[in-house]
Amino acid sequence: MKIRVMLAEDQNLVRLGICSLLELSSAIDVVGQVEDGSQVVDGISRFKPDVLLIDIRMPKMTGIDALHAMRDTGCMVPSIILTTFDDSQLVMEGIAAGARGYLLKDVSLDSLVGAIETVHAGGTLMQPALTERILKGLSTMEPRFDDTIAPETLSDKEIEVLRLMAGGFSNREISNTIHKSEGTIKNQVSSILEKLGVRDRTQAVLRAINLGLL
Repeated sequence: MKIRVMLAEDQNLVRLGICSLLELSSAIDVVGQVEDGSQVVDGISRFKPDVLLIDIRMPKMTGIDALHAMRDTGCMVPSIILTTFDDSQLVMEGIAAGARGYLLKDVSLDSLVGAIETVHAGGTLMQPALTERILKGLSTMEPRFDDTIAPETLSDKEIEVLRLMAGGFSNREISNTIHKSEGTIKNQVSSILEKLGVRDRTQAVLRAINLGLL
């Protein structure tokens, strides 16, 4: 069965180009297009996509604001941010808002289809932004979590911070992204570690992946 994809992009030529590219794939069905972030929530209700490709910069409502609106209305679908520039600040904000990852708009067909398949299967595209420490932890650690002990529920704000932790971002970078003091972020990180029953940030990310939180 083909993966149903919706595209949110304000530039007509770019939107048509991406759709034409995806039409070359037998695995993808572009079921809908919208021109602005303000149309995303209605578009999801109308087209019922499996995956959303969303431009990060749009005039009436940005992609980041649209992601927040999706989350607030309970219609979040796996989403990939499309951007012209590798803007780490915007990427951090997008991930914090719930995106599964990001791609540059000049991506190849194979990479684009692969990314769509990855997020549709529950994966993420955050790996390029991970720090060396997180990458090393993911590849070498074999944590043994006691799955008989259910972790305490994380708040929406803690999930937001956890997503940025998974991107390898420091407390200061997280603070700048979500506009909270560094002290507040430090306290939230400590709360996340305690609730997940782990000792450090790397184990928190691994535990979150194990639990399907990321």
